[in-house]
Amino acid sequence: MRRGLLAGAVRRHWGRLLVGVLLLATHQAAEAAVPVAIGLVIDRAVATGDWGALAWSVAGLAVLFTVLAFAYRLGSRQAVLAFEREMHHLRVQVAKRVLDPRGERTGMRSGELLSIASSDAERAALVIRGVAMGIAALTALAVSSVALLTIDVPLGLGVLVGVPLLVLVTTRVAPLLTRHSAAQQEAAARTTALATDLVSGLRTLRGIGAQHTAASRYRASSEGALRASLRAATTTGLYQGVTAAASGLFLAAVAGFAGWFALSGRLTVGELVTVMGLAQFIAEPLRTLGFCGQLLATSRASAARLTTVLDAEPLVEHGTRSVDSAEVSLTLQGVSYRTLRSVDMAVAPHEMVGLVAYDQRDADALLAVLAGQVPEHEGAVLVNGIPSADLDIDERRRVVLVEQHDIALFEGSLRENISGGARTSDDEVSAAVAAAAAEDVVDVHPAGLDHTVTDRGSSLSGGQRQRIGLARALLAAPPVLVLHDPTTAVDAVTEELIAERLTAKRTGQSTLVVTSSPALLGKADRVIVLDAGQVSSVGTHAELVDTDETYRKAVLR
Repeated sequence: MRRGLLAGAVRRHWGRLLVGVLLLATHQAAEAAVPVAIGLVIDRAVATGDWGALAWSVAGLAVLFTVLAFAYRLGSRQAVLAFEREMHHLRVQVAKRVLDPRGERTGMRSGELLSIASSDAERAALVIRGVAMGIAALTALAVSSVALLTIDVPLGLGVLVGVPLLVLVTTRVAPLLTRHSAAQQEAAARTTALATDLVSGLRTLRGIGAQHTAASRYRASSEGALRASLRAATTTGLYQGVTAAASGLFLAAVAGFAGWFALSGRLTVGELVTVMGLAQFIAEPLRTLGFCGQLLATSRASAARLTTVLDAEPLVEHGTRSVDSAEVSLTLQGVSYRTLRSVDMAVAPHEMVGLVAYDQRDADALLAVLAGQVPEHEGAVLVNGIPSADLDIDERRRVVLVEQHDIALFEGSLRENISGGARTSDDEVSAAVAAAAAEDVVDVHPAGLDHTVTDRGSSLSGGQRQRIGLARALLAAPPVLVLHDPTTAVDAVTEELIAERLTAKRTGQSTLVVTSSPALLGKADRVIVLDAGQVSSVGTHAELVDTDETYRKAVLR
C-alpha cells in the first residue's frame, strides 16, 4: 500500500508536476548546453577571429542563461507547490482518520500519531521532489550523452554505459537506508509520545514524587532515538560517500580519455573544452540522482507508517438506525468488560442517576463502554431499546454524550470552547455558563466570553477548566448526558451550587453522574453502587448513607 500512497501523491498533482518537470528539464538541458555552447564559441569565433560570430555567440549565451534562470525559477515553484499541497493533503487525511468517531486499531499513542501527521507526512511528500529532480537530472544526462556522442562515439558510449552502472551501484545502499530511516522515525515517534504524556502529567508526577523515574524513562527512550538517528546518519553518509566516490572515479576516467584524444588530434580545442565541461557538469545530475534515491527511500519508509494509520480498521462498528423520541432511556444488560462483570442498570427518561464506583477501574471501564470506545464487550447497551451498535455513529454521539473527567480545552475564546463551533446565541451560552456556576470565569475577564484560552486550557485553573467543560456539555443538551466527576476541582460551596443548577438544567432529560460527591448524589433520583465490577446496591443517597457503612465511608467527607 505504501507504493499506492506514493503513486497517488504523484497522480494528485500530475498537472502541476508535469509543468514543473518540463521546466526543470529545460533548465537542466540548458545547463548541459552551456559547455557545448562555449566549445562552439571557441572553435567558430575565437579560433577563427570572426568578430561577427563572436557577437552572435555572446548574444546566444545571454539567451541561453536567461532561459536557464527562468526555467529553474518557475519549475521549482511548481514542484514546491505540489510538494507543499501533498504534504498538507496527507496531514489532513491522517487527522481525518484519527478523528474518525469509529476510532482506529493502530494501538498508537497520541504522540506517535502526531509524529506521523507531521514528520512522516512531510517525508512521504518528498516523492514529489524526488520525481521532479530525478527526471530533470536524467534529462541533463541525456543531453550530455548526445553531445558527447556527437563529438566522439567511444566517449559517448562510455558515458551511456557508465551512468547506468553508477546508478546501479549507488541504489544498492537504498534498501538499507529505507530500513534505518523507518527505524529512526519509529524511535522518534515513541519518544515524542512519551514526552507528550510526561508533559501533560507533570503536575501529577511531581505530586507523587515520580518525576525522576519519569525523567529516566524519557532519557532511555531519547537515547534509543539518538542511536536510531546515528544509524540512519551513518547509512546516509555511506550512501553519499559511495555516490561521491563512484562519481569521482567515473569523471576521472572521462577526463583522462578526453585528454588523450585531444593530444592525439581526435578532438579540437573547443571539443576538449566541451568534453571537460560536460565531464564536470555530469557530476551534478549524478549527485542529484543519488540524492533522489535517498529521498525516495525516506518517502517509502514514511509512506509505510502513514499507511498503517490510513488503512487501520475501525475500532468500533456502527449501524444506520436513529432514535426518534426526545425521551431517551439508557440500559445496560449483562455488560462485562475489563473489571465489569455482568452489569445490569438503567437510566430512565427524565431521571438523574448517580453512580458510585468503589474501584476507579470499574468507572473507567463503564465510561469506555458508554462512550463507544470499546471494540468488543459482552452484553448489550440499549438506547431506547435499540442496541447502540445498530445506531448511526453520529446519531449515537448526538443522543448519548459522555463528558470525561479530563477536560479537553483548545486554544481559542471561551465562547468557542463552550459552543464547540456550533451556532448558538449568547443567551444559550450564558445559560449553560450559569448552570455550570462558571459566571466568575467569564466575568473576571474584560473580554468576557471572547477571552482567549491558551492551549489545553493552561491559562485556567483546574476548577475553571472543569466548569467550562461542564458548560459545554450542558449547552449540547443531549437526551442522555454522562458526567464523570464534574466537581472534583471546585470548593464545597460551588459544588452545592452546581448540583442545584445541574438538576434544574437537566429537567426532562436523562443524566448519569459518576461521582462520589454527596452534593450531586443527594440530588439524584437513584444511586447505583458498583463494587468489584458488579452492581451491589441501589437506592437513594439518604437510604444508602443510613444502611450501607461502606457507601457512607466512600462518599461522606
